[in-house]
Amino acid sequence: MAQPTPLMPHATASWLVDNTALSFEQISEFCGLHILEVQAMADDLASSKYTGRDPVHSGELTHEEIERGQNDTEYRLKMQKAPVDVSRTKGPRYTPVSKRQDKPDGIAWIIRNHPEISDAQIGKLIGTTRNTIQAIRERSHWNISNITPKDPVTLGLCSQRELDAAVARAAKKAAAGQPVEEVVVDENAPVRRDDREVLIEELKAERTASVAAAARAAQEAEAEAWLEAKRAAEAGEG
Repeated sequence: MAQPTPLMPHATASWLVDNTALSFEQISEFCGLHILEVQAMADDLASSKYTGRDPVHSGELTHEEIERGQNDTEYRLKMQKAPVDVSRTKGPRYTPVSKRQDKPDGIAWIIRNHPEISDAQIGKLIGTTRNTIQAIRERSHWNISNITPKDPVTLGLCSQRELDAAVARAAKKAAAGQPVEEVVVDENAPVRRDDREVLIEELKAERTASVAAAARAAQEAEAEAWLEAKRAAEAGEG
């Protein structure tokens, strides 16, 4: 059974590169990274700069374990204390700084495609305030001219499951508030699906296709970057 990786693999690898004499292979195996990623950190060629995280302080390694690895390049570091999974607590949803600028686009998409979802649900789903939602709904937001409706799932603001659950709850609440009318069913009449139901299914299919396309593009880009790095490393060795 493979041992768990550190809680923050890249930050841990960066610290080990800067503060130990461990080999790239030892660091990459312990952190669960490709050896070329570790080498890029050492050569200061990584596209992202990581603040080092001390695995000794977190209890994931000990000084003695690091010493064993430095004395024997064939030695494989052993995780001393597996990182504890962090579960989300109650409260406002945390959104990374890099994605906060995408919130208005996600809110506008929900307002346009799912008007049945309340402002309170949108706020909980995206992690925003009612004032912001109201401003976008009334088109009085300070940056309304630059807001383009985009799927919040594709933007990474929420998961597909969370969005589907919000839509289902809103639809159920809306149905519960409508008066019940007596309907005479003609058994010979063709079954006609509700237009809204059809629209929701079309939107779900469109969203699924866009997410799959984005995932494929990311995988292709990652593979291409890896191949380029490998070619560069081989050329350097030659």
